[in-house]
Amino acid sequence: MNDKPVVLIIFGTRPEAIKLFPVVHALRARQDVKVRVLVTGQHRQMLDQVLEIGEIAPDHDLNVMAPDQTLDSLTAKLLTGIGAVMDAEKPARVIVQGDTATAMVGALAAYYRKIPVSHVEAGLRSYNIYQPWPEEVNRKIIGTIADQHFAPTDVSAAALRAEAVPGIGIYVTGNTVIDALHWVTAKIETHPELASGLSEYEARFAGKRIIGVTTHRRENFGEGMENIASALEQIAVREDVAIIFPVHLNPNVRKVMDARLGANSNIAMIEPLDYPHFARLLAISHIMLTDSGGVQEEAPALGKPVLVMRDRTERPEGVTAGTAKLVGTDKDRIISEIFTLLDDEAAYSTMARAHNPFGDGKAAIRIAGLVADACR
Repeated sequence: MNDKPVVLIIFGTRPEAIKLFPVVHALRARQDVKVRVLVTGQHRQMLDQVLEIGEIAPDHDLNVMAPDQTLDSLTAKLLTGIGAVMDAEKPARVIVQGDTATAMVGALAAYYRKIPVSHVEAGLRSYNIYQPWPEEVNRKIIGTIADQHFAPTDVSAAALRAEAVPGIGIYVTGNTVIDALHWVTAKIETHPELASGLSEYEARFAGKRIIGVTTHRRENFGEGMENIASALEQIAVREDVAIIFPVHLNPNVRKVMDARLGANSNIAMIEPLDYPHFARLLAISHIMLTDSGGVQEEAPALGKPVLVMRDRTERPEGVTAGTAKLVGTDKDRIISEIFTLLDDEAAYSTMARAHNPFGDGKAAIRIAGLVADACR
């Protein structure tokens, strides 16, 4: 058939790619829609790694990545580039994910053309427009435009209903990040070489409890990053722990961490990890210390406590369930909470065994069915 409705899936960053490749696979397995993939390259190297492991070949690539670009220049490039692809493809429906500039602009460009929008990972709210910034407002803008809202949990669905989003368009699906993690974990089992790059650090830190660290949030640039670096310095003094820290490519992160931590033998500052290696880092870590959103969902799926270096989170379900704890960027608070988990077995066990509220690994199939139904 040549008249299948076109579904245009748009993403540009590593987290979006991780959470959408299961949706791409699920839709491509169907016979009733034609799937087209547009990547913006908002992240470049990290995005390409996920495309490769996720077995996704984009149909369009805008390659908008530029060093230290401003949000307004990025937004302008995205709007004209995405709009041109939509004019060429004439999709029946657009899918965006999460809270990035790519997702927000993708929804806006679709709205300008009266193309309906499906929002994967809808309804997450921190109720503070500057934490996370600009992601909180990006999500709210998408929520105003979309007519299909795929909420990962009942909490996120309730947040949408509280904003008067029509209930007929809200679906609780679980989070596709759990689908992706199960998929890549199974792939590593049959192809262990995909995640063998951490073996030297596993050997180097044998007998120590590993703390995995990620940080990249814009609201933590400056003083927050300095505080995080100071905390890691003091944590690394302990002989029973080691830190593995894939350092984000953003110079606002790199220059601080290189200056403060580069000579510390108990901290492995490494290049950003591709997805299989990141899944391996989750598996070998005793604790995850992060300001990421996705890690708050992924780590509990493997029984790893998450300390979140933010004052607010748009994923309160993890905090409520006990899988995650907000610690902010106060140096002393970070150190105290890490040491509690290291020294108090009961506190660690409570977090490690808490139920992960973010899904069962079947979200993508649910989403694909709902999207296809909406295209009829």
